[in-house]
Amino acid sequence: MTVALERAGVTTFRGRPVTLLGPEVRVGDTAPAFTALANDFSPVDLASSAGTVRILSVVPSLDTGVCDQQTRRFNEEAAALPGVSVLTISVDLPFAQARWCGNAGLEGVRTASDHRDLSFGLAYGVVIAEFRLLARAVFVVDAEDRVVHVEYVREVGEHPRYEEAVAAARSASSR
Repeated sequence: MTVALERAGVTTFRGRPVTLLGPEVRVGDTAPAFTALANDFSPVDLASSAGTVRILSVVPSLDTGVCDQQTRRFNEEAAALPGVSVLTISVDLPFAQARWCGNAGLEGVRTASDHRDLSFGLAYGVVIAEFRLLARAVFVVDAEDRVVHVEYVREVGEHPRYEEAVAAARSASSR
């Protein structure tokens, strides 16, 4: 495996600085391509949702409280926004993601597993080198595949700024 760009000082995990692998994605960039796995092991990529506004909600593991809340909140808020979809991405195995969705009673939630080759994590600069987890982050991508909102959450255990991401998705969907 090729060594990815290392970025220090972007985020912390339980108060300790960690190293993120991959480039920093910025507002205005073309959204990087990636391939992850759906709960049924079929491929999930950016192209499969082309022409729509997407909230890419990145979490370390759905089996934690903040990740659970983040996934629920973005899906609830996006449901009220026409033309906006949410994809929650973690390195949880597809089996675990399917179990979480079933236990949570959330049939409409779309999840993608980046466990196989970290395609998403390395493209979006969210792989935590020390743990092989994804750092908490949110990316909003417009219908033309332009990044219109980026948040690398400073402390992995904290919530993202939901209102800002939803506002960016709302603005992008009204264009």
